[in-house]
Amino acid sequence: MTEQPISVMVVDDHPIWRDGVARDLAERGFDVRATAGDAAAAVRIARAVRPDVVLMDLNLGEESGVEATRKITGELAGTRVLVLSASGEHNDVLEAVKAGASGYLVKSASAEELVAAVRRTSAGDAVFTAGLAGLVLGEYRRMASGPDDAPKLTERETEVLRLVAKGLTARQIADRLVLSHRTVENHVQSTLRKLQLHNRVELARYAIEHGLDKEPG
Repeated sequence: MTEQPISVMVVDDHPIWRDGVARDLAERGFDVRATAGDAAAAVRIARAVRPDVVLMDLNLGEESGVEATRKITGELAGTRVLVLSASGEHNDVLEAVKAGASGYLVKSASAEELVAAVRRTSAGDAVFTAGLAGLVLGEYRRMASGPDDAPKLTERETEVLRLVAKGLTARQIADRLVLSHRTVENHVQSTLRKLQLHNRVELARYAIEHGLDKEPG
């Protein structure tokens, strides 16, 4: 059975850049379902075509790509947003991630880096231009500081969190721990609630920042 190509939508207010990125991705086998030139159109079209990945610029005129990202990730559970922006400003990066973006790439990235980033984003990975991942992790460390009221995870939740940090899917974790897929998902959801995080990408970042991706010594 042939594997379905990753479906993509490209959002950018510069038509030449937008069409160029869409063409590059289509030539590399991606299913480019749509393009959009502003935030309102991005949200409206994303609802209609439901792509696996939205490549999102931040500077979209009246309404920011951050707001479009928030709406898309809030409404479309199966769609991930990868920001592709000319800006590497720390505030822009953090605002995009807080809005639900799975990753952040600057426009100076090569076509090969972009293709790899889209594939990894579709697979559920957090993808950042070199140097920006540390910034995001630092922010999560700051937000998570406060040992007195640190959330208490069960031994099993910690074990599942460690495997999430290693990049395993829920099904792979279930096989590793000899649990049902549903049980693993329940542990993941419980951990998200306790840590006040929103998705598996944030959960992985939290785990990596707290050293949970390493085997216990």
